[in-house]
Amino acid sequence: MPTADELLSTSEVLALAQDLAHVAPDRDWSAVTQAADSFPELRLRDRVTEVRTALLQSLHGEYEAADLVIQDALQDPRFSGWRIWPVSEAVALLATASPDRADLEAGLALTAALTSRLTCEFALRIFLNAHLDATLEAALGWTDSPDEHVRRLASEGTRPLLPWAAQVPQIRRNPAATLPILNALRRDSSETVRRSVANHLNDVSRLDPELAVATAQSWLADADENTAKLVRHALRTLIKQGNPQALAAMGFGAAESLSVEGPGLTTPRVTIGEAVSFEAVITNDSDAALKVAVDFVIHFHKANGTQAPKVFKLTTRTLAPGERLPLTKSHSLRPITTRRYYPGEHALELQVNGQRYGRVTFELAPGVHPAA
Repeated sequence: MPTADELLSTSEVLALAQDLAHVAPDRDWSAVTQAADSFPELRLRDRVTEVRTALLQSLHGEYEAADLVIQDALQDPRFSGWRIWPVSEAVALLATASPDRADLEAGLALTAALTSRLTCEFALRIFLNAHLDATLEAALGWTDSPDEHVRRLASEGTRPLLPWAAQVPQIRRNPAATLPILNALRRDSSETVRRSVANHLNDVSRLDPELAVATAQSWLADADENTAKLVRHALRTLIKQGNPQALAAMGFGAAESLSVEGPGLTTPRVTIGEAVSFEAVITNDSDAALKVAVDFVIHFHKANGTQAPKVFKLTTRTLAPGERLPLTKSHSLRPITTRRYYPGEHALELQVNGQRYGRVTFELAPGVHPAA
């Protein structure tokens, strides 16, 4: 993952100050230049806030001044990249603080213009929290934009659980509020936009599973060539959770029609850094073809002595009547930056079409963690 210095670096902020001074030479941009002085001590999010604050100071809290300066800066294609992030948030703060409704509308339009240079999804959260209905109305209008970056902003910026972004409590409480945007974009010509729609509906599934499944079913009933892939990605969390309605929507058969042997461990004792391995056999006992989603669940031993389950994908297959599907799998237990392993008793289960089978335990012996 890129570091803060590789994204919003001192040189990037100095370039921003030069961009602004070029189009507004009579305005004092020294606060923007000085904002970078504290960068060695700051993370990326804090750097954005520091530069944003400097921009607000230089613009004297006036939306109209910001609009004129930034519109002029946008005429230069070099006004782009990570310097846009603090600019977009400054625009959002000024537009939402203005008592003039025209400034709000102009700020949303300017945000759409900026997003072609760098996504403004984080800035859009400021608009949503200040003026939800007006922002959702603008975002719905963006779904007709010829610019795929703007169309993606309509979906991505309004996600109920957008990672690393400010939460929008009103959308969390009512995720159905954004469905008109998703319905308008689900058949978008851009894979990037459709991917955002899928991630957005996956967010909805975490808050209101029934709403997400019903939406997916309506899309599948009126599908194009991309719908099945989009819905499969959108329902991935519910599929991992074994949600029966989501499994049925994706065409997976009833688990009662299957026989599952295993899992059987081939490594009952594993050292941290090695892999746990298992075998299983799944048989379709019905007289019709059956689509199966096979996952496995590892119950990880935690530092406090409890166990926490995590579901991993194994395979998706369609079994003919009477067909047997032998499975073998090795899963690495080598420490990585996002997971630390603790010695002790772990457990493993197979999950087939939402049902879990054959919980078995294995011992994870101490190993060497990489240096911090």
